[in-house]
Amino acid sequence: MCHRRVLSAPLRPKLLRYNYKIQMALVAQKEQPTSRLSAAARQQFQALVSGCGAYKPESALISLTGHDRVRWLNGMVSNNIRDLAAGHGVYAFVLNAQGHIQGDLYAFNRSESLILEIERAQVEKLLQIFRRYIIMDKVETRDLSEGIARIGLAGPKSAEVLKALAFNTDQLATLQFAATEWNGIQVTLVSFDNPCVPTYELWIPKEHAETLWAAALKSSAEEVSPESLEAFRIACGIPKVGRDIRERDLPQETGQERALSFTKGCYIGQEIVERIRSRGAVHRALAGFEVVGSHPTAGTKIQAEGKDVGEITSVGALPAQGGEKVIALGYVRKEHAEKELTAGDAQIKPVSLPFLEKMKLN
Repeated sequence: MCHRRVLSAPLRPKLLRYNYKIQMALVAQKEQPTSRLSAAARQQFQALVSGCGAYKPESALISLTGHDRVRWLNGMVSNNIRDLAAGHGVYAFVLNAQGHIQGDLYAFNRSESLILEIERAQVEKLLQIFRRYIIMDKVETRDLSEGIARIGLAGPKSAEVLKALAFNTDQLATLQFAATEWNGIQVTLVSFDNPCVPTYELWIPKEHAETLWAAALKSSAEEVSPESLEAFRIACGIPKVGRDIRERDLPQETGQERALSFTKGCYIGQEIVERIRSRGAVHRALAGFEVVGSHPTAGTKIQAEGKDVGEITSVGALPAQGGEKVIALGYVRKEHAEKELTAGDAQIKPVSLPFLEKMKLN
């Protein structure tokens, strides 16, 4: 049986959970997509699907240093940090002892340190959790976001844009990064794991970020709005913590097996994850839906034969042949997935993820 040391008096857990839920609710409200796409939004979505979209990620970079950093983080997250080679990264969940998801992150091995990329809305909560478990361990955390900016590029032509800027992506595998220079400035180029299109980030000192941003736009990258980026996220079937991944969700329910290692040994929540794997199934799972009729909102219950069998978590309007197509992410109980489903006044049809591989979008 796997055990982890826990402080006898957790640091303000109820207040922390309350503040986090309020913050996530505000994020969800702010990001609620519209049902009618503007001409600009259609063009920006096209850049992400067939060109190169540029954006500024809402995330923080956290440095982990200290002799125990690898062993300690390996016991904190759901993926394998122990065997992570220098220059590579993994996606992982942070779980509680009951196996419920508390947050997600990317972890990168920079040899002398580990770098965590965490969405800004999750930083306070996850750092509070981490610090509760740093007891006798030699581990130090530091937020690098004050000094480093991030520029994101996504789309089939993103490698071409990077090449025009004198960055070489040829030897860069998924979730691999390389330190390089741009006009004499130290830059880190990172390849991410979007399932639909090549996606990269450039980490650069903040004082030089606007210059590089302008150069990327001059090299045919198109700036995309949060609205377009959110619609693209849904189209790629990527769940978001605070919207599609909630504190009550279990890892296998989200369909994100990329976040899990079943060979790494003990970590918080491992017993539940392993129990689900050994039993071979979960009762409900994240799914994609094509929406016909009125547009449901996040939180709308999914019904089959008049009974609640799931819930919509994200809704997006995408440009499609003849107008727009409305799609959604949500959870549905597996035994009802093949039945006639509704969400509010809308008819919904399950569609395998990611949407972009199955739907003809213009």
